[in-house]
Amino acid sequence: MNLETLRDYSLKLPGVTEELPFGPDTLVFKVMGKVFLLTPLDTPQHSFNAKCDPEKAEELREKYPDVRPGYHMNKKHWNTVHVTGSIPSEELFSWVKHSYDLVVASLPKKTQEELRQQQ
Repeated sequence: MNLETLRDYSLKLPGVTEELPFGPDTLVFKVMGKVFLLTPLDTPQHSFNAKCDPEKAEELREKYPDVRPGYHMNKKHWNTVHVTGSIPSEELFSWVKHSYDLVVASLPKKTQEELRQQQ
């Protein structure tokens, strides 16, 4: 997975937009205005921050050395994933989708309905 495939995958999810709210060095993906994924644009090694269920976050950190507590994020709910090739892309995409799904589930019911209508 590289930055472009991450971007393409994320933008295909319903209701997703991309922004640079923290300046030109961090690309942020939101669903219905809520952040679910961040990736730095100014680092030599590709990585991303994704929201994660706290128990699953701990499991992933124990299983994969390239998964660490979320950099500059709530470390209970976010992981930073360093994309080195040690984790299959399918697994990485599933974590992006998990993050997206967690954020969608936390949206107000009215907003969730608006999202369903966009599909």
